[in-house]
Amino acid sequence: MTSDTRFAIRADFPEGYDSVRALDRAVRSSGLDHSLLELVKTRVSQLNRCAFCIDMHTKDARAAGESEQRLYGLSAWREAPFYSDAERAALALAEAVTMVASGDVDDDVVDEARKHFGQEGLARLVYAIVTINSWNRLAISSRSPVGSYQPAVRAAH
Repeated sequence: MTSDTRFAIRADFPEGYDSVRALDRAVRSSGLDHSLLELVKTRVSQLNRCAFCIDMHTKDARAAGESEQRLYGLSAWREAPFYSDAERAALALAEAVTMVASGDVDDDVVDEARKHFGQEGLARLVYAIVTINSWNRLAISSRSPVGSYQPAVRAAH
């Protein structure tokens, strides 16, 4: 823990950390595309201004082969031509759920996501959005130190 860190999210309440981690594992094994998940995690982290998670998820996305162009354009995804219709639906849902305090999650946004992901995929996507929002709030509240995260080396398949 650094001198600026308020608390250690894992060490100071391991049961809480383990619970959020279990939800994160469920989302990662839900069948949602890994690249899509990293785009959603990065966009939600941008909205929440979570520097720790932006650093982590852009690094994870790059390590998984995501392009610099798509990562740089993510904050302006509506204007950028290099996202699929399914990615746009997921990003719109991610923004609506993340910004729920500003207004309801619009039926049109939910219906568009359901069109691309189906009923179960919609639910999995909402859980993914809720999970990254939880991590963002933990990292921001604890002042998790930014910049040292390195992606895990993945075994070749």
